[in-house]
Amino acid sequence: MTTGQISDPFPVDEDAGDDEPEVRRRAARALQAVAFDTIGTEYGEAFPAKDGQLACGRRLLAELEPGARVLDVGCGTGEPTVRQLVADGLRVTGADLSDGMLTLARRTAFPGVFAPVFHRIDLYDLATERADRVWNAPELGPDGRGRFAAVTAFFSLILLPQDEIPTVLRQLRELLRPGGLLALGMVEADLDHVPLPFLGRELRISGYLREDLERVLVSAGFAVEECSGHPYAPASTSLPPEEQLFLRCRRVG
Repeated sequence: MTTGQISDPFPVDEDAGDDEPEVRRRAARALQAVAFDTIGTEYGEAFPAKDGQLACGRRLLAELEPGARVLDVGCGTGEPTVRQLVADGLRVTGADLSDGMLTLARRTAFPGVFAPVFHRIDLYDLATERADRVWNAPELGPDGRGRFAAVTAFFSLILLPQDEIPTVLRQLRELLRPGGLLALGMVEADLDHVPLPFLGRELRISGYLREDLERVLVSAGFAVEECSGHPYAPASTSLPPEEQLFLRCRRVG
């Protein structure tokens, strides 16, 4: 279910409240989402090679039972992760703040036993009461704690400032069952919400050096079981070549 319109910085029933810094943060995340509304399918064209992401998904599939519930955070159009997991018999919930990307995902026929479900939601509201009150997604709020066998987050957390990423990781941990898995894709770079040109828009990107990222994950309650790096040169964008990190982590406790 979608709340609000593409041009809305907040959902129509959002109470902005009196916390001005929080209002600014939410507006910044909404503006990032609006950029992706207009990018649409161009994102897949700019990043056509997904070998590292698909390999990370395969390692996840090898550990999950048929019908296991997986949350794909920053699912975009659903390509390729939702398609990969649904085709292998998993129950997938996609979460994204971009109305435009979710519209494309909902129009796609994903082959599999269980049709994916998509929710528009600010990632910062996952595992909180706002998931139900503001976004009409109770299964992604407190009622959903321990609901998911795995969470995937491929290059979605890079759109947050570094000081927001640990909070979101802790909230994702709450949604995982004990021993649940996190498959994470990030860019290896010491960046904190740095503006970069991307397909004619400006996005703010964050990254970590490998050792720093692993420390953040451990502090958020995860054990890092595997970390691999993949050099990547985006097609048809002005972005320089990058080192992509793919990590398989497990909830501790």
